[in-house]
Amino acid sequence: MPSIAFTLIGHNEAHNLPRALESVRWADQLVYVDCASKDNSLVVASRYTERVFGRPNLTNLNINKQYAIDQATTDWVFYLDPDEVISPELAQEIRRVIASAPAQNAFKLPRRNYYFGRWLRHGGQYPDTQLRLFRRNMAYFPRKHVHERLEVKGAIGRLALPMDHYTCDTPFIGIGKLDFYTSFNAEVMARSGRRAGPWTAVQFIVLMPLQRFVRRYVLKGGFLDGLPGLFACMLDSMDFPIRYFKFWYWTRHPEALPPAAQASSLAMPEAGETLGQPHRGRT
Repeated sequence: MPSIAFTLIGHNEAHNLPRALESVRWADQLVYVDCASKDNSLVVASRYTERVFGRPNLTNLNINKQYAIDQATTDWVFYLDPDEVISPELAQEIRRVIASAPAQNAFKLPRRNYYFGRWLRHGGQYPDTQLRLFRRNMAYFPRKHVHERLEVKGAIGRLALPMDHYTCDTPFIGIGKLDFYTSFNAEVMARSGRRAGPWTAVQFIVLMPLQRFVRRYVLKGGFLDGLPGLFACMLDSMDFPIRYFKFWYWTRHPEALPPAAQASSLAMPEAGETLGQPHRGRT
């Protein structure tokens, strides 16, 4: 039977880690990279695996995602976020697929999103296809952008069953995520030399949020998911004006930008480099 590792990174995810790690306890290897958490994430993760590493809390999440993947030694790897869960049925499908010696080197799968007490089925929230399962050394995260997908060498297949994503249990989590992603994207824009002119303002403050809201709430049926569907579409559309506001500010106050290393950090860490010694874990 081919072996599989689940790799995760997290910053202050102690409330989510038990749910995620318990769902993949059956794996051959669990790798957790903690990104300077202030809560007890390290303690929680250590209950499930000894392969716990420490890294700086880089704004570009892909750098630490790839670092976590580099610590795996199994045949297959599945990258999992701390707010995601693998159901027992999906676990069976994953084991069955990798045991079948597939021709594909990676697999996409659907993801269902939980917003404010409801699994959303409309508004572009399902199937929300993700590329997460791959043969080790056959896929990697680029170091360009927080939402860049895995780049794969070879063919890509599909799994049938979804994984669960507890996106926003509360409005505060949703607003916190909005703050993080808008800051990252605004910083990328500010460092690119882009100008905050009138036309850019019209695009980000009026046209883009309006277009996205209409597409997701009306055309893709977000209204069918009730108030949670409305709130999800609103949060999604608010990304653009908030991003522009931060971008506008940083173009006028470049000294307020975070240190460049926190945004791009182009040098990849060497294998085994951590802020502390990893515990010896399952192999």
